[in-house]
Amino acid sequence: MNIQQIPYSSDNFSYVVYGEHSAMAIDGGAVDSILRFVEKNKLRLTHVTHTHQHPDHTSGTQELLARSGAVLLDGASLSRQASIALDGTPVRVYATPGHTQDSVTFHVGNCLITGDTLFNGTIGNCFSGDLRAFYNSIKFLTAFPADTVVYAGHDYLQYAMSFSRIVEPDNPDIDPYLKAYNPAHVCSLIGDELKVNPYLRFNDSGFIEILKKQNLPVSTEFERWESVMSLG
Repeated sequence: MNIQQIPYSSDNFSYVVYGEHSAMAIDGGAVDSILRFVEKNKLRLTHVTHTHQHPDHTSGTQELLARSGAVLLDGASLSRQASIALDGTPVRVYATPGHTQDSVTFHVGNCLITGDTLFNGTIGNCFSGDLRAFYNSIKFLTAFPADTVVYAGHDYLQYAMSFSRIVEPDNPDIDPYLKAYNPAHVCSLIGDELKVNPYLRFNDSGFIEILKKQNLPVSTEFERWESVMSLG
């Protein structure tokens, strides 16, 4: 199973997940580019779906459906199934609420398509208001192996690292992380996110000291999560 990242708008990403014959579009705002890619690679677009229902992620849906004949997998459909079969291979679907209540993550091989739950270098806003659910989602995603690839819904990486430098100016891992940044193919590894993403570092001893210096609660893991979320 393969993944093609396709940029659109100012910083959004669409994804085409595909096998030998079939393809699925995730967050399909890049309509023309998606259809060109599918045609060029002699694929059939069978499904269109989303990481969540915010308009910048659903803007191309109706046009993609009309032009391809694909089937829509909406939030209700995704909630009823744990995976989507493409050419006989399962693409797993996980509920990862927090940014929105309907946010999901797609698991393809050793890759996660995380939408606006986990970005490269930061995380999404908690528009759902449910910090506990967001915490559980982040804990779930960061428990994947260190070499798991993160494909996010937007490219906020450079901005995110500017914030990381403010929060943790002596972090030696920020420069190598930025050096590896490729704007033509934006991704990162879970292991690297745990080193530089301030919203994931609430169990790091040095980061806990930073929270303490700001007189933020650190007694429990969830308190530290809440403290980190208050920084931004």
